[in-house]
Amino acid sequence: MYRRTMVALLAGSALGAVRLAAETPAEIRISAKKFEFHPNKVTAKAGQPVVLVLTSMDRIHGFKMPDLGVRTEIVPGQETRVSLLPTKAGSFTFFCDVFCGDGHEDMDGTLIVEA
Repeated sequence: MYRRTMVALLAGSALGAVRLAAETPAEIRISAKKFEFHPNKVTAKAGQPVVLVLTSMDRIHGFKMPDLGVRTEIVPGQETRVSLLPTKAGSFTFFCDVFCGDGHEDMDGTLIVEA
């Protein structure tokens, strides 16, 4: 009886650890500076939680990804963290929506969500 109880507890603990690891969000770091995001192409997996860690190297920038309902500002000297759970595969454009000068219209990138 004792042995069965210990085996059951160990098995339950192992399954819990696997579940916790599967739910731990992947962090994707993106930096912004005038007219560009770096990297401007990032990849995630559908169904896996993601945290975008956004930083600015020079001024306030916007970060907007309309297809996934994301909109935030990126402030120099701070990390802006955005949690999301992409549920479908595809390519999703993000862009700066705070005007930062000539070249602003080219400040964009792509989140590629793989199945």
